[in-house]
Amino acid sequence: MNIDSSAQVKAVARYIRMSPHKVRRVLDQIRGRSYREALIILEFMPYRACEPILKVLRSAVANAEHNEGLDP
Repeated sequence: MNIDSSAQVKAVARYIRMSPHKVRRVLDQIRGRSYREALIILEFMPYRACEPILKVLRSAVANAEHNEGLDP
């Protein structure tokens, strides 16, 4: 079975009551990192934007496991 290592999974959060600038400040820190690295970074960052981002990240992993059969 040939599995593409660059498979992308998508999760979207809508209606988050926070400025895009504040959310982008956190997203820039985790963009391009592995799931485990991103989890560690988000859990220890002091910003309020980390909570909804962490929720979306976990949702994306759940989507990958359920829909695509991928491991985190």
